[in-house]
Amino acid sequence: MVAVISLSWMACGQTQKKESQKTIRTQKQTNMDLSKITDDMVRQAIQALQDGDQNWYTFFTENPGMTDDGNTIDFKSFFSNALGKEKFLNIDKVENEGKDIYGNFEAGKWGTFRTYFKFHKNNDGKFDRLDIGQAK
Repeated sequence: MVAVISLSWMACGQTQKKESQKTIRTQKQTNMDLSKITDDMVRQAIQALQDGDQNWYTFFTENPGMTDDGNTIDFKSFFSNALGKEKFLNIDKVENEGKDIYGNFEAGKWGTFRTYFKFHKNNDGKFDRLDIGQAK
């Protein structure tokens, strides 16, 4: 009987260890270094994207334009499916005064590939367009 109780405790400990490892992995992915992004608003928007935070939408105008690999798509419809499920795994290049971001991106069922996000600001400082796509 003692052996059975010992095995039960060991199994519980193993489950807790696996769960804590998952938590650590998730935290590492969420806390990716965004310091390469020099535009403060882009950095904040990317942080919201990484976190799956609905605050992502506040950085954009009411009806921003959007393209995916050059094809016009609906911004809100796209991110209603992607927000919280898709994110950058790393940022490897930043251009255009911090508004063009390149890096490996985890795109859910589409897989992981090198992607660009190009943010366009209007005169009020909000993003009125976002171009995304697979980068070379």
